[in-house]
Amino acid sequence: MIEDLEDERREEPGFVLPEREMLEGWLEFHRTTLLLKCEGIDDAGRKARPVATSKLSLHGLVRHVAEVERKWFRGVLAGDADAPYIFGDFEDAEMVPLDDASWADDLKIWHAECAVSRAEAATRGLDDTGPSQGQPCSLRWIYVHMIEEYARHNGHADLIRELVDGRVGW
Repeated sequence: MIEDLEDERREEPGFVLPEREMLEGWLEFHRTTLLLKCEGIDDAGRKARPVATSKLSLHGLVRHVAEVERKWFRGVLAGDADAPYIFGDFEDAEMVPLDDASWADDLKIWHAECAVSRAEAATRGLDDTGPSQGQPCSLRWIYVHMIEEYARHNGHADLIRELVDGRVGW
């Protein structure tokens, strides 16, 4: 069932905007989209991994994007190469296990990382760079990458949510 899921917290950017406003608008749109996909479902549903061959869950995706926000805005843009991992320094640490993970705590972590990302970006121009893999990486590239990252994972979240409770849309 497709539901009317309009939400005043999410607004699609206008068709004609200055570049920075457009990039920031789309990133916020996709951040909010992921949040909406995780609302209205219980903890078991957020932790469910309905695709047997995948480690993906709604809860794990939020933890993952918290790590990604930290990597690109703190690690690269701010040049803090020593920014520690949030959920562990091993492959897929943010995805599994989730048995003892607290949704409220992890959601706060994600919101905090998004706030740091916004603050780091606000002090820089789109052409400002930070080091990534021995090369300069611009804020513009980071914005485009983050939009792509969220959009891809929002597609995953669509499928996970539909498999968990049949809800589609957004």
